[in-house]
Amino acid sequence: MAQRTELGLDTFGDVQNGADGRPLPQDQVLRNVVAQGVLAEEAGIDFIGLGEHHRDDFAISAPEVVLAAIAGQTQRIRLGTAVTVLSTDDPVRVFQRFSTLNAISGGRAEPILGRGSFTESYPLFGYDTGDYDVLFEEKLDLFARLVKEEQVSWSGSTRTGLKDQRVYPPLGPEGMVTWVGVGGSPESVVRVVRQDLQLMLAIIGGDPRRFLPYVDLYNRATDQLGRPRRPVGVHSPGHVAASDEQAMEQFWPAYQAFTTRLGRERGWSPVTKDSFLSEVKTGSLYVGSPGTVARRIAATVKDLGIDRFDLKYATGAMGHDQLCDSIRLYGEQVIPMVRDILAG
Repeated sequence: MAQRTELGLDTFGDVQNGADGRPLPQDQVLRNVVAQGVLAEEAGIDFIGLGEHHRDDFAISAPEVVLAAIAGQTQRIRLGTAVTVLSTDDPVRVFQRFSTLNAISGGRAEPILGRGSFTESYPLFGYDTGDYDVLFEEKLDLFARLVKEEQVSWSGSTRTGLKDQRVYPPLGPEGMVTWVGVGGSPESVVRVVRQDLQLMLAIIGGDPRRFLPYVDLYNRATDQLGRPRRPVGVHSPGHVAASDEQAMEQFWPAYQAFTTRLGRERGWSPVTKDSFLSEVKTGSLYVGSPGTVARRIAATVKDLGIDRFDLKYATGAMGHDQLCDSIRLYGEQVIPMVRDILAG
């Protein structure tokens, strides 16, 4: 590919197991996430994104605070979310938190905004899920203006309007890269283009190539609306270990337990080992040795024509040491292999 493909990591701060097999307290999980972010920079990884959740199985509810801790111990790695649930937050405060992170990190903040795949934040912060669409539409519009304009005028139905309002701290002349996480709706893709932001596709199941129509739609919409083509990324789960067998042996129990619990909440059928192996082989689980994971990532990058791939490296109650090993292998072996394959 003509430009350098970026390769990052994402985590929701899944509550990990300790050496005794019991879940760690969330304060320890948060400290582990900071250590993982520092390790990601040492391993040569481009980006780390922390997802916002408000549940007992994820420790990160205030990702910008954790990112600031990582920023204080790193120099290069870019720092973002996966995602910030903009629908149930105030866009001005979100902007201020990220413009602050951008300042203290030397311009490394990259928020990824989204609706989120869980709804716990709606009752927690006093929002109605019946307003799901209008909340995100209006708040994304306001955030996009805050990123681009020094003085903002805006009006809507979900919060008080603004008139020639300056918001502090302001962004520097380089601005701030802002992505929108999209799960696979054409309307969402076009919205990203209309706001002139960057598209991050969340592909968590099935053949990644089924998302090619959304990439094509993005490219057509940029032409029709006269927007520049900005980078497109993909977020998908996975795990790297020394061998395919070891990776699956480590990943499967945690993945099965997590998806079984989620399935009970949402009325899904239990995941089977056969369906898991199918996802690993041809779907959107990037689980295996460095060579296996690199080949699968490179294939997705080429098939979709994307510019960035973020691996969600933690799913369920895996151990901190396993996650650190996965991060090292991803940065030191997978990323160079992916770039060699794409260059070839």
